[in-house]
Amino acid sequence: MRTITIEGVEVTLANPVQQKFEWIGQTQPARELEACWLSIHEQDLPLTPRLIGVPGVGKTTLAAASAQKRNQELYIMQCTADTRPEDLIITPVLSSEGKISYHASPLLTAAITGGIVILDEGNRMSEKSWASLAGLLDHRRSVESIVAGITVIAHTEFRAVVTMNEDSSTFEIPDYIISRLQPQIRIGFPDRREELEILKYNIPFANDELLEMAVTFLQQAHTVDLPYSIRDGINAIRFTLKQQKMNPQVEQDSLFEKALLSVIGPDLFEQLEKPDNSPLVEPAEMSLGDFFFGDDDEDLNPDDLDFDYPPDAS
Repeated sequence: MRTITIEGVEVTLANPVQQKFEWIGQTQPARELEACWLSIHEQDLPLTPRLIGVPGVGKTTLAAASAQKRNQELYIMQCTADTRPEDLIITPVLSSEGKISYHASPLLTAAITGGIVILDEGNRMSEKSWASLAGLLDHRRSVESIVAGITVIAHTEFRAVVTMNEDSSTFEIPDYIISRLQPQIRIGFPDRREELEILKYNIPFANDELLEMAVTFLQQAHTVDLPYSIRDGINAIRFTLKQQKMNPQVEQDSLFEKALLSVIGPDLFEQLEKPDNSPLVEPAEMSLGDFFFGDDDEDLNPDDLDFDYPPDAS
């Protein structure tokens, strides 16, 4: 347990993240993030960008891998609608002996020690909480803890990044905060080769046939702007393999189809239509097998299998 004394107050620091991260593909957003964190002059300040993308596209992974590439300690602060200003800075803890100790958040610890913090899902946090960080995110690079009665000046090597999902937010971030979270870096879906590499990296024990089925499904979904991400593909593959372990006699493609319905939901067929309500493929009476199996894959097509939709709980 690490402690530091600031203005006569002893503060217990948070522990950095020990997990290793690797970013595969999409070099452009990685280079843009690296550029944001550069300091090119003694009077220059790093930027605090926001990474935008659909859930599961790898925003946190990109930020974490970029932080570790700089050989700095990494901290992750999960933002929620319930996050309070004191949660972001210093929290008082009452011991069994009645003594109050002060514990720094991962964010404040990064600011004190010169680490890098990821404010994950920042658009879940209220304006009141964001307001407490205004000074830390602009040229002042300082933050005040009302609870502990101290002011912290950020280390010169302190860096931050905010991730935001492209979906309904609990709160709308005010403009005066958005102006401090610049620039915006958009993370899109990877191409087929990159997506296949990511699947192999995360599930190296999956067979090639299953990986190809998953990446084909995801790539087809991307073409019609459906928000299915690599995370959905990973979960579907893992569920398929677990089912296969318990039911080795069942065809793999049938298990994968069932896994997709379980991961994405029973309304998957409705979502597989274009915005103009025309089907993705002909004929109009479409099954999931038509979506990710081509005409040349007759031996893999699950349409010939006896499979009920949606899958029951058993």
